[in-house]
Amino acid sequence: MFLTKRLGIDLGTSRLRIAVPGRGGQIVIDQPTVVTLSTQENAVLAAGNDAANMVGRAPESVSVINPMREGVIDDYRIVEALLRYYMGLVVGRFNLVRPEVMIATPAGVTNVEQRAVRDAAEQAGARRPAHLIANPLAAAIGAGVPMGDARGALIGNLGAGRSEAAVLSMYGVVVWESARVGGEVVTETIADHVKRRHSLLIGEPTAEELKFAAGSAIPVEDPVRAEVRGRDQSSGMPRSVTITANELVPSVQQVLQTFVEVTRSTLERTPPELTADIIDRGMLLTGAAARLQGIDAYLAEQVGIPVTIADNAEDAVALGAAEALDNLDIVGPNLLAQESVLGAAESR
Repeated sequence: MFLTKRLGIDLGTSRLRIAVPGRGGQIVIDQPTVVTLSTQENAVLAAGNDAANMVGRAPESVSVINPMREGVIDDYRIVEALLRYYMGLVVGRFNLVRPEVMIATPAGVTNVEQRAVRDAAEQAGARRPAHLIANPLAAAIGAGVPMGDARGALIGNLGAGRSEAAVLSMYGVVVWESARVGGEVVTETIADHVKRRHSLLIGEPTAEELKFAAGSAIPVEDPVRAEVRGRDQSSGMPRSVTITANELVPSVQQVLQTFVEVTRSTLERTPPELTADIIDRGMLLTGAAARLQGIDAYLAEQVGIPVTIADNAEDAVALGAAEALDNLDIVGPNLLAQESVLGAAESR
């Protein structure tokens, strides 16, 4: 338990991360956004890693649920329960002082989706109002991108359920574009490839492991090899095959091409004054999918600008949300404008 009453939250499609501010921030919760429910009593049985370990193994009496879909809330009740549980672990379940929270949200969520996030956090015990910050802005702050001047910065945030590209300047979003395609689709595409090419059925956890063990965006001379175990599609018996990184390149590129189009669209609408900054600084990648081998080289070739992967790519959003909350005197005025940007998709 921590003494802090300020929490930065990355409420992601696949993982929930909570960070506390101070000295660069610290991730204190990093758990799968998954719960298991009793189908008869509709009661939560497990959450996080305990629930994720049941994927593909649970009996019919237990449902494994991911309450987030494509970066937004799909099951309000479960999200509220998750936030209540994990915020309680950080600040104490019986603490009378509600924590102040900053929740990272995809750029482009509707007003209804935005309100659902706020309501879930506040009902879970957060101080009112719960602050919201767009994922790309939080990622930039968390990755240490200088934001105080008028220079432009291009951030690519590759989440599990959504991919976003945004041009930022002076703690504000100038131009953004997003697509409801992310790391989860890469996982699904890899599983489909293994099924088609090897007649082997593998589950989501196995495909996820394969993605990060051997997933590559570009062919390499000495590709990584990974052994995968699954069920033979014809015989139904257990079988294993060896997959190479080069074999998975088309599957990975198929999904990344959507993000390439998102980035190009963002750059096409970027003011000329900021375009020069972006050519000089390039694009910074954050999010779990930034771990894919060769993704920086592939995107640099496709988009035509330098691409760098943030050192803390997976944690940048949560850390940035915490830092923004701890520096409201600087970020605050732009954050209020940013919250209006979050709902601007309804009028686009």
